[in-house]
Order: sequence, then C-alpha cells, then structure tokens
Amino acid sequence: MTANDEKYMRMALTEARAAFDRDEVPVGAVIVSGGRIIARSHNLTETLTDVTAHAEMQAVTAAAATLGGKYLTDCTLYVTVEPCLMCAGALAWSQISRIVYGAADDKRGYHTFCDSPFHPKTEVEGGVLAEECAALMKEFFRKKR
Repeated sequence: MTANDEKYMRMALTEARAAFDRDEVPVGAVIVSGGRIIARSHNLTETLTDVTAHAEMQAVTAAAATLGGKYLTDCTLYVTVEPCLMCAGALAWSQISRIVYGAADDKRGYHTFCDSPFHPKTEVEGGVLAEECAALMKEFFRKKR
C-alpha cells in the first residue's frame, strides 16, 4: 500500500459515507488518472431504482465521459468493497490498469466466482483500509436489522 493508495481510499470512503447517508449500501469509488481524480461516485441503486447503479459502474461511466473514450488504461479505481462479478466485467471491458479495494466481499465479491475476470494487464490489490471499509458496511447492515 502506498501513501497515495491510502489517500484515495479515504476519498472513496467519503463517497461510501455519502451512500450511507442516503440509505444506500455504503460503497464508494474514485478513479484516478495521472494523479488527478477523474470520477467519484457511490452506490445509487435505491435512488435510481437500478440494480446496475453500483459505485464502480457509476465511476466507470463518469471516467469514460471525462476522458472521451471507453478505455481506462492508465487509470486506477479505488473502491471500498471488492467489486461484484457485474462490476468486474465492466472493469475488464474498460481495460482499467489498476484496481485497489478495501474490504473483501465473501458473499458477492468477484473472487467467489472466479480468480480474475479482469483484463490480463490489470493489477489488483485488496485490503487497503479494509477494517474501516468493513466497519462502515457492518454499521449499515446492523442498522437495517
């Protein structure tokens, strides 16, 4: 984990807290290119009544619009929870260079279905600020029960 990884994951956590405050599952995402944030988002599945409105999907769409193209080479995604298989597929198609996630998701994370659905050149690192990311999810679901 680099200092930048922690810095950008904290920004993703800020997005996750925004989702929490909207009564959305608290997942946040930030995409960085060349040291500049080009997209930030959080889950909006309840707000938009759209099961595909995950933080990662929103971030990929915003980043592609910012860059003016569908490929996110030379970009890094910071996301508070391990991507699900749907998001992993979209990230593979985007050819994103690097994915950094916080907490693992042993129920719906991509790793429960396959080893690596990403583009062969994509680097993946998990566990960055994992405890903080997991704590926010646990608090959210504790409130729901």
